[in-house]
Amino acid sequence: MAQSKGTVVLAYSGGLDTSCILVWLKEQGYDVVAYLANIGQKEDFEAARKKALALGAKKVYIEDVSREFVEQFIWPAVQASALYEERYPLGTALARPCIARRLVEIAQREGAQHVAHGATGKGNDQVRFELSCYALCPKIKVVAPWRLPEFYQRFPGRRELMDYAKKHGIPVPVTPQTPWSMDENLMHISYEAGILENPKVIDHGSHGAGGVSCLCSLIGNFTAGPPVCAGRLRRRPRRVTNIGDGATRSSALELFVYLNDIAGKHGVGRIDIVENRFVGMKSRGIYETPAGTILYHAHLDIEAFTMDREVRKIKQGLALKFSELVYNGFWHSPECEFVRECIGRSQEPVLGTVRLSVFKGQVYILGRESPRSLYNEELVSMNVQGDYEPADATGFININSLR
Repeated sequence: MAQSKGTVVLAYSGGLDTSCILVWLKEQGYDVVAYLANIGQKEDFEAARKKALALGAKKVYIEDVSREFVEQFIWPAVQASALYEERYPLGTALARPCIARRLVEIAQREGAQHVAHGATGKGNDQVRFELSCYALCPKIKVVAPWRLPEFYQRFPGRRELMDYAKKHGIPVPVTPQTPWSMDENLMHISYEAGILENPKVIDHGSHGAGGVSCLCSLIGNFTAGPPVCAGRLRRRPRRVTNIGDGATRSSALELFVYLNDIAGKHGVGRIDIVENRFVGMKSRGIYETPAGTILYHAHLDIEAFTMDREVRKIKQGLALKFSELVYNGFWHSPECEFVRECIGRSQEPVLGTVRLSVFKGQVYILGRESPRSLYNEELVSMNVQGDYEPADATGFININSLR
C-alpha cells in the first residue's frame, strides 16, 4: 500500500482520463475528493457522483456554476468581441478559470494541499488550470499525471488507458472505434484528437464527430423559415424576444440557453480551424458556438452604432490582447483584470436593440436602434445637406494627399 500523500481535489469529468486518474491517484496514496462543475454540459450528474464514489473518491462535489460562467466569464468575452486568431470564440478557454476557481476553493475548504487535473501535456488546458490555481492560491501543489513519466510511460496511448479501465472495472463512454475527444459547456462544444488529427479528414458532419451530440448537426437540412429575434443590450445582453411567437428571455442563463437552442437548429456557429496552441504547436479543432456567435454579431453591430470611432480603435486592440490572454490561461493575471476593466469602461455607451434573423448557419442583422446612437441620419443623407459643407472636403483631401 502506498504511503499516504494527503488529500487531492481532482477536476473530474467522469470520462476515460479522469476516471482512470482517480483510481491511479488512489494507487499513489492520495485521498481523492472529486469535483465536477456543471457549466451547461449534458451530463447525468447523479450517475457521475455514484461512479466517482464507486471508484474510491472519499467525497464528491457537484456544483452548478453555469450562471456565474455566463455572467462573469462569457459576458466579458461578448463585450470584448473576443476571437482568438480572428476565429475561435474561446469556449473552452473561458470555462477553465471558472472551474479552477471553485477547485481551489474546495481544496481550501477540505484542507487539501493538492489539486489535480486530466489535461494532457501537449495542450492548453494544463496551462489554463494551473496558472489560475497558482494565481488564486500560490501555495497549492498541482498533480498533473499526463506530465509525470511514471504515468505517461505506463499509458502511452488511449488503448493502454482503456485496458487499465477494463482491469479496474471503470466504465467509460469511449471505445477504440470512436477515439476523439469532446468538451462541452454552455458556450460551445469542441471536438479534437483521433481521426480529426488529420487536417484533411472531412468526415465529421452530422454523422461524424459528435454525432447526435452536435448542437449544429442540422446545418443545411433545416427547412423552416428563419426566426427573427430582437435583442436588447446595455453593456451586456439584457433581453431577447422572438418576433414570431413573442417568447422573451431576460435572465442571463435563460437568455443564453434559449439562443443556443435557436441558433443550434440553424447550424449557427460551427467552425473547423487550425489554431496555434500556447505550448507551441498547431492543432485542428471543430467548434460549435451557437449563442456566442449570435451575441458576437449583435454586440458588434450595436457597438459600432454607439461607440466613438477612436475609442473603438483602442478597444479593438484591447480585445486582441484579451483574447490572447484568455486563450493562454491568464484570466486571473493582473494584466487581464486591467484589460477587462478598460473594455468594461468602453461599454458604457453600448445600449440599444438589434433585430436579427438566423438561417442555415448564418446570422443576418436586419436593423438597430439606440438612444445613444452616434448615427446622424440628416448629416449622412444624400438628400439633405445638414451641418456639413461639401466644399470643406476639398481641403481635407488636399491635406491628406500631401504625403
